Formats: sequence, structure tokens, C-alpha cells
Amino acid sequence: MTSERSTPYRRPAWWRTALAIAYLVPVTLVLGSTAVLFSWVPPRGNLMVVLARVWSRGLLWISGVKVEAEVPASVDGRRGRVYLANHQSYFDIPALLVTLPGSLRFAAKRSLFRIPVFGWSLHAGGFIPVDRSDRSRAREVYKIAGRRLDAGASVLFFPEGTRSRDGRIGPFERGGFLVALKAGAPIVPVGVSGTRRVLSRDSLKLASGTVQVRLGEPIDSKQFGIRRRDALMSRVRSEVVELSGEEDGAEAEVPSSASEELTPVLGAPSED
Repeated sequence: MTSERSTPYRRPAWWRTALAIAYLVPVTLVLGSTAVLFSWVPPRGNLMVVLARVWSRGLLWISGVKVEAEVPASVDGRRGRVYLANHQSYFDIPALLVTLPGSLRFAAKRSLFRIPVFGWSLHAGGFIPVDRSDRSRAREVYKIAGRRLDAGASVLFFPEGTRSRDGRIGPFERGGFLVALKAGAPIVPVGVSGTRRVLSRDSLKLASGTVQVRLGEPIDSKQFGIRRRDALMSRVRSEVVELSGEEDGAEAEVPSSASEELTPVLGAPSED
């Protein structure tokens, strides 16, 4: 197992939130503009991933957040994988960016791609736009995600579809699983804990603390196939619950209405 830490700088709680906001605006503009200006540099999109990790390390440091990661030796950056993680907080994003190995892409709400500079940088980085209100675009998402996986990049989904309100892990939607099955890509379960204590869904107040990110062993989606999709979902979800150490709050079955749904991972999902 390998471990990575992002060491925090201790700051008084009363001004930690203000510092984080003061950091986010200018640094996002500078790094986003750099990603757009140099998006032509091959391999295309990889610079954006590097800059996103720089952005994440800075945000974690200035917020007083330490990341402790457990990554099996079998998980490296040499091939594309589909990472499926539980979703506790906006701080899941920076914690996962500094932890998950290799070239990484997120599926993000299509509306985020319209934001000047930030949205342009997402496009330049090869991130995947998702429109949850228009399921007819699902095939487009599968196609783009498949190309990213074929090129050796990995893709991250939050299969719960939204941040947890109480810390418990909710039902999983099928979008990320269908991407993996269609591409024949391995799935890596990811458990995240501690981010909700740093920044909960219903608060803007930051708290320093330690976040744990634990990765499971890759699961070969080809051994399941579309017909055994539900068995694959059940196995991955059980591992995510165990890896995260969070309480299982799902219903017995995933609602059928979620069958073709894809999960946005950057920014607030549509329910928030």
C-alpha cells in the first residue's frame, strides 16, 4: 500500500473560510486561464489535470485539511479505470484529486462548462459534460468517457448522484457502471470519510481536520457484463461502504428511474 499526505497549515477557525474564498477566486482564474491558453500542448488535457492538483493542494493546505490515503499497489496510473466514490462534501473533489493516480477526468454538470474561464478550462481538460435533465444525451457521455478510457485516462463518478445530508451512503445510480461495462474498464471502489466534518452540505463554514481516502482492489467489469450489472453494483457498493466506514443508508433496491442516469461530479448536482 502507498500513502500520501497533504499537510495542513493551522489557522484560526474564524478566518479559515474567508481565506479559502480569497484563495479560490484568483487562483482558479489564473490556473484556469493557463489551462485554456496551453490546452494545445500534447497530450491534450493533461496540463489541466496537473493544474487541478496544484489547485487542490493549495486549497487543502489553506483550509487546514490533511489527507491520508491508502492506495493498493495494483492501482496505478498506467491504464484507464472507472473510480466510483461516495459523496460527502465539496471537499471530496480536492481530496480525490491529490489521491487518485494517473491522468484523471471527471463527469461534470453541463452548466459548469458555460462559466467563463472555469468552464473553458474544463473543456480544455477533456472533462465530460453531463446534462441530467436530458437523458437523450447519455450516449454522448458514454462515447466521450469511452474515448478518455481508451486513451489511458481514468474517469471518476459519484454514483449516489448528490452529497449525503447525514453522512450515510445512499443508493447508487447506474451511469458510472454502464460506462465501465460499455468500455470494458475495471472499476475501483473508493471510500471517502471526514470531508463532511470539514464542510457539510448545509454549511459554508470550514473546519480543519483529517480526511481519509481508501481505494479498493480493481474489479474486472468484464467478468460481470450487462446481464449481471446488479450484482456488480451490489459488490462495488458494499466495498465503498466498507472502505468509507460510513453507515449504509440505502434502500434495498435502486429506483428503476435511475437506470440511465449519469452522475455529475464537479459542482453542485441538480438536486442541491
